Amino acid sequence: MKARISGILAGALVLMGTGVSAQQTSTNRVAAETDWSVFVESNPTSCWAVSTFKESVNTKDGRVVSVRRGETLLFVSYIPSAGVNGQVSFTGGYDFDDNLQPTLEIGDSTFRLQTVSTDNGSTPQRETEMAWATSAEDDAKIIAAMKRGATAIITARSSRGTTTKDTFSLLGFTASVEEAQKRCQ
Repeated sequence: MKARISGILAGALVLMGTGVSAQQTSTNRVAAETDWSVFVESNPTSCWAVSTFKESVNTKDGRVVSVRRGETLLFVSYIPSAGVNGQVSFTGGYDFDDNLQPTLEIGDSTFRLQTVSTDNGSTPQRETEMAWATSAEDDAKIIAAMKRGATAIITARSSRGTTTKDTFSLLGFTASVEEAQKRCQ
């Protein structure tokens, strides 16, 4: 589990440091397939397929509300030097509620995602805007479901109590994830 956390954290640094901004500026986008894009960085070598939501519904106390959020993206990452091979992650654009982990629905399958607490030696810190699959086995199951599916729906709750339901198109997912994997073998 500790190796998985290290890989997750390395992936988060790459994604947060380059993935989100690369999504905005497209300086390192190497492919685009319908609703998904592929990005590659060289130091460290990392590749990822990424998409933003097609629809988002935000509710609080059962009522639809307008909210301000940061980038909302769904990733599948490959970072050979960190042992990351097809890692599913999500950034919701807000701090997640500690008491309710995000869920990912694809067709009839539902997967629990996790946010990660880390200990930097003195003070535990929490990466609260990112969520990941709970294991490499779940990553593989999620990717297989995404290849078969039409949409992926992520439901999460912010630290302020707002529930978000983000719907991602899976058109172009298979070609994009296979391209990202091929570029980081």
